[in-house]
Amino acid sequence: MLAFMMDLDRELWRLGIPSKTRHNEVAPAQFEMAPVYEATSVGSDHNMIVMSTMRRLAHQHDLMFLAHEKPFVGINGSGKHNNWSMATDDGENLLDPGHNPHDNAQFLAFLAAIIRAVNVHADIIRAGVADAGNDHRLGANEAPPAIVSIFLGAQLEDVVEQLEKGAASTSKTGGSMELGVTTLPVLPRDATDRNRTSPFAFTGNKFEFRSVGSSAPIYWPQTVLNTAVADSLEKLADALDKLEPCDFAGLTKILSGIIKENKQVLFEGNNYADAWYAEAAKRGLPNNRSTVDALPALTTAKAKKVFSHFGVLSERELASRVEIIWERYVKVSNIEANCTLDMAKTMILPAAVKYLGELAGAGKSKGVTAVADKVAALADQLVDAIHALEHAQHAAHEASSVHAEAKAFHDEVLPAQNAVREAADELETLVSDELWPLPKYREILFQY
Repeated sequence: MLAFMMDLDRELWRLGIPSKTRHNEVAPAQFEMAPVYEATSVGSDHNMIVMSTMRRLAHQHDLMFLAHEKPFVGINGSGKHNNWSMATDDGENLLDPGHNPHDNAQFLAFLAAIIRAVNVHADIIRAGVADAGNDHRLGANEAPPAIVSIFLGAQLEDVVEQLEKGAASTSKTGGSMELGVTTLPVLPRDATDRNRTSPFAFTGNKFEFRSVGSSAPIYWPQTVLNTAVADSLEKLADALDKLEPCDFAGLTKILSGIIKENKQVLFEGNNYADAWYAEAAKRGLPNNRSTVDALPALTTAKAKKVFSHFGVLSERELASRVEIIWERYVKVSNIEANCTLDMAKTMILPAAVKYLGELAGAGKSKGVTAVADKVAALADQLVDAIHALEHAQHAAHEASSVHAEAKAFHDEVLPAQNAVREAADELETLVSDELWPLPKYREILFQY
């Protein structure tokens, strides 16, 4: 893996892509690289080249590059942390709070605009990361849930609470970390904290959008996010135009109003907890768990207006893009269903039947008979699940529209696939290693 990652760095540097870090991730055989921040347009292109380079180099090292968001059940999936900020044309970071965020009127204005953007356009931001693979990952205790919320950290949370009531006058400091070792120096604690369960977290001088799938081109989620924020900045600019120059009291009143109207999107706690789902529903935050639930947000009058108003996509262009996303969801789901059927019918079921034959020839001992009975029952369960999946897939293709077909795949085909997998997973623990035609989990994940 180190040889692969070193080659990857060299190849990316040759291509002008500033690859910076490489490390293990949570799951076995899961690794990550991260580049230095770049302009969005350049970084989006580079991200596509990175994935292509990874795939090409993996073969040269006898490895496989998996960009699927959830290739293995029960094992952490993969995503992208889309670090996002805004800057002036001469490089000034507009999301740098400085040492005293409460005194930084420029920062607070942009922060308030972003809070409004994420609250008002949470549905289209969620739709911007919707696809078949990401549906398996979001909310699976390794990635943020489908509920879009903002984490600010203790310092900014306090500033925003002050701003809601009027002018902010103080900023919390991070304090120091108690390491319990007297020979080590005291280390400063980051005042912004970190919350890896949040889909949209402030991390020092930028936001980290953590809901993007590992296979996704990042240009579309960023386009959606930029458009949502542009809408909020326009509303803020219109309000500021009515003020006299240097009217900071008027600015404070405007920002306070934005916070009051949109504070429900702010959440500092555990986004994985069941209590958050109930609390988010109380706050009126959308929870579009699947692509089928999320995509209709891009067909609303609000979405059409915001994309066309800023010249990002006309109504026809947006409709075309949404139709392509629907079609892609169906095609990916259909390919995975076909793959499931092919593996189950031509690999797993024959292995189970052959093992049953071996058990039948091993005599009539009580223990062998018990194992044979269990394998036979699971083989029958697998056959029934195969037939149910074939029926569900055929019925989905009979749908009257691509939208109805996508819903049928989500509601009927995916559960039928899971039933096939459940039977196959059980058989994997019983069928002889010599007969099992596929690498087992322990071989894939731990023998590398």
